[in-house]
Amino acid sequence: MPLSVVDLYRDILPKTNCGDCGFSACLAFASIVVSEKLPLGNCPHIDSGIVENCQKELDEQYASGKWLKRDMAQDALEWAKQRSASVKIEELPDRIGGKLIKKDEGVALELPYFTDSIIITEYGILKKDGSDLTRWEQVFIYNHMAQGGSKLPSGKWKGLVEFPNTVSKIKSMVEHVEAPLIERFSGKPDELLAAAKQIDGLDMTDKIKSADLAILFRPLPRIPVMLMFWDEDKIDGFEAEVKLLFDETISEHLDIESIMFLSERLRQLLCETVIP
Repeated sequence: MPLSVVDLYRDILPKTNCGDCGFSACLAFASIVVSEKLPLGNCPHIDSGIVENCQKELDEQYASGKWLKRDMAQDALEWAKQRSASVKIEELPDRIGGKLIKKDEGVALELPYFTDSIIITEYGILKKDGSDLTRWEQVFIYNHMAQGGSKLPSGKWKGLVEFPNTVSKIKSMVEHVEAPLIERFSGKPDELLAAAKQIDGLDMTDKIKSADLAILFRPLPRIPVMLMFWDEDKIDGFEAEVKLLFDETISEHLDIESIMFLSERLRQLLCETVIP
């Protein structure tokens, strides 16, 4: 019979909230035992025989996945792999760019990714130096492979709000991308440009004069991103503003969640870049 948090707390634990297990309350300890496989024996006040019997019950429910805390990154990665499973490596250069190379296990795709390259094989995705990408980066790349687009960028730029089904993501774009960039670079346009150049950003301000800075990034061959920056004007009382613009073809290559991941990754790289 499965053991719920309530079962453990009510029938097994001492309910003294002594803290000897490392948690301030027995209920909190029970929750972590059930959802994250913390050993029940970490409570020193339960008879060893009871621990042994209960652990058998717990192991059975762990195996079935009942009440376990889900690993969202792993779930997303498995879904993205399934989504791209039918994609043939040989077809990728015509769709997403990059070049085919020979690997011991067969053909692979070398794909530029920000300032580096990644290697895509039928067995997985790694950085060119053989190190791992994060699971969320792998999700992003697999979704790019699966999306099915083949259009080249048109040079026509749109804000996120101009794409279908993005209303729910506008707030997230402001909170997780635009606001942190403003906080980091308001009053410091030279630092923003310096950080951008370190990740191969191209200064387009002379050609796009509607902003104080216009910087073109090519995180992937078919996916350019334009960052528009208006610095604060203390005299006239204007606060700094940042907008990311995407080529109108981006929805051919990325779903909305992947566009958000790309935006957040760009923000992270810019904000964490050390300016000499």
